[in-house]
Amino acid sequence: MPRSLFFCFSIFLLCLGGEFRLLCYAQYENWPYGESYHETEQYQAPQVPQDIPKIQLRLAGEKRKHNEGRVEVFYNGEWGTVCDDDFSIHAAQVVCRELGYVEAMSWSAASKYGRGEGRIWLDNVHCTGKEKTLAQCSSNGFGVSDCKHTEDVGVVCSDKRIPGFKFINTLTNSVENLNIQVEDVQIRAILASYRKRIPVTEGYVEVKDEGKWKQLCDVNWTQQNSRVICGMFGFPGEKRFNARVYKMFAQRKKPVYWGYSVNCTGNEVHLSSCKMGSSVLRKDNVSCERGMPVVVSCIPGRAFAPTTMSGFRKAFTQAQPLVRLKGGAIVGEGRVEVLKNGEWGTICDDNWNVISASVVCRELGFGSAKEALNGARLGQGMGPVHMNEVECSGFEKSITDCYFNKESLGCSHEEDASVRCNVPAMGFQNQLRLSGGRNPFEGRVEVLVKKNGTLKWGTVCSDSWSTMEAMVVCRQLGLGFASHAFQETWYWPGDVTADDVVMSGVKCSGTEMALSHCLHHGTDVICPKGGARFAAGVSCSESAPDLVLNPQVVEQTTYLEDRPMFMLQCAYEENCLATTANNIAANSYRRLLRFSSQIHNNGQSDFRPKAGRHAWIWHDCHRHYHSMEVFTHYDLLSLNGSKVAEGHKASFCLEDTECDEGIYKRYECANFGEQGITVGCWDTYRHDIDCQWVDITDVKPGDYIFQVVINPNYEVSESDYSNNVMKCRCRYDGHRVWMYSCHIGGSFSAETEGTFPDLLTNQLSRR
Repeated sequence: MPRSLFFCFSIFLLCLGGEFRLLCYAQYENWPYGESYHETEQYQAPQVPQDIPKIQLRLAGEKRKHNEGRVEVFYNGEWGTVCDDDFSIHAAQVVCRELGYVEAMSWSAASKYGRGEGRIWLDNVHCTGKEKTLAQCSSNGFGVSDCKHTEDVGVVCSDKRIPGFKFINTLTNSVENLNIQVEDVQIRAILASYRKRIPVTEGYVEVKDEGKWKQLCDVNWTQQNSRVICGMFGFPGEKRFNARVYKMFAQRKKPVYWGYSVNCTGNEVHLSSCKMGSSVLRKDNVSCERGMPVVVSCIPGRAFAPTTMSGFRKAFTQAQPLVRLKGGAIVGEGRVEVLKNGEWGTICDDNWNVISASVVCRELGFGSAKEALNGARLGQGMGPVHMNEVECSGFEKSITDCYFNKESLGCSHEEDASVRCNVPAMGFQNQLRLSGGRNPFEGRVEVLVKKNGTLKWGTVCSDSWSTMEAMVVCRQLGLGFASHAFQETWYWPGDVTADDVVMSGVKCSGTEMALSHCLHHGTDVICPKGGARFAAGVSCSESAPDLVLNPQVVEQTTYLEDRPMFMLQCAYEENCLATTANNIAANSYRRLLRFSSQIHNNGQSDFRPKAGRHAWIWHDCHRHYHSMEVFTHYDLLSLNGSKVAEGHKASFCLEDTECDEGIYKRYECANFGEQGITVGCWDTYRHDIDCQWVDITDVKPGDYIFQVVINPNYEVSESDYSNNVMKCRCRYDGHRVWMYSCHIGGSFSAETEGTFPDLLTNQLSRR
């Protein structure tokens, strides 16, 4: 067999094997469409043969982002759609390039973005991917179709625009119905007082067209247009500005105007979703003769506003905390939860769209929504589903003001709605980098600091470096959640010029937007081990698990047992009894508060022990391995929060006891199997298992608070630690015990949770 033929046959065999599929996909990562765009290349408008029909394209429908939607074609004076029959990624590539995007990411059939109206212009479209316009692809012919609008095709284009792209309007009468197609958009600070501020909140609105930044003419500019601009840059609203100053500036330095006006409704999430207005009138080569460049002044959300000393006394604030986001990796994303009758609950994704999502984002002090996510994409919530079939106009102050179906039932947490919001560009990601890793998601942490007036990269001291600090690093870089925190990084050779330790004593709560916001030593760095091989490192992941204890199971299974010491020898060896059990006779009894714990994984990835099987600890008395020495803490607290009794549970068997319908168990402890909890499954530690108790032999009768904390030392990363704590009211009369009002941290209003010590802040005390 010839060597070349043998190689091709080998690659074919590799492609058949699942574990090598990534290799095969890599062969087709960049399809040979002919044109490859780089920043340095000059864009050349495609030359379309004269005999090809002139068309215009736009993206429409119930879009989640500005760069995706239903494909609509303007032909013969009428807008129509494209049927999904025979449509392919090659056709999507042609559509996206014609609209000015670098490439197509995917396409969707069956009217994913809603049904269009009017004619179905194209059916059975076949493209190679090299065509200059969709009209060049073979099809049944314009208007020849046997499809219905339930088969309208949609595309998802890349965020990146073609450098130097110029919108070409081949049909002058249809300009007002086209989406705006430009290379990029920015707010450019003009006044000196705004140039130094981060984020940029006021300045010219500029679009990049033909590789050049151009201003917009303010003739016919509306407040709705400004609302869209502020929203896409992460700001919830806009305010007035001093127009006289900008007019003087425009007279001194002549602007370069873009050739069209803008028509937005105010609900668009990006300028590219607005419609193009009429051409800017030109007389004697002067555009915008009666106006000046468009200026917007945006109000930053509370989390992003500079201090009042900087003049931002009117920063956007919410009246009541009726809405929150949970389970998101970065600021401005998460599962939407609303407060109703003192209890937090979720929103069902029926009819959930980007307009309703934008109401949530603006209410929370962010901009408009980048995406409206359904299907519990950012994890499942707990408690009730408060709202279903939400419909918003887009201008409500709160999602609770929107219409929703109060009668609709049957929505499960598998349909929880989520959002990703536009947030201001704070530049945090430029202050940090990962160095030496095998991929962009891991490496030694290096920070940029100012030393003696110059900026210098250096490492972070790894003393006390933990998952919480790693979480902040991954969030700051936009890399998701921390999967591991490393205190040694000798296997990741970073930049040798950055070996010096420039930050030490870092202590984070886990919610900070940047590592510099965490507590840390000042200019005097203290790090006994030094940097280099002992520098802090992280490994990030796009998803994380989320463990939640079922409070009803605890409430229903609690009871007392008096157990003789001779039956508690193994538990005694594993420190599962109170210290007073050290010097008592074997025939004496211990009083145990027993209960079952059912721990669900409601996150986006499986929960796995921090240590691999090679590092598990064998306990000879119980004859089993511990994959995590401390998996849960059990505490009995007085009403003022002081501890009166405690227990703990090592994860001797972390497995899938049961799963939601349609989900299969992956982890089983038998035969030294892999341990973990699959997404959508739960692990039940039954009340009759050793150490599944709190020793209350020395506790006096009275009223108490019973607390369970999962993953108390934060050894394994989770998308939400606030729901790892569960508290109950507990009454013990010396003979019997009652558990009531059991609930997860963060599930009730602040007023309700204020009656439970430390539950409001969820600050879990380490032992």
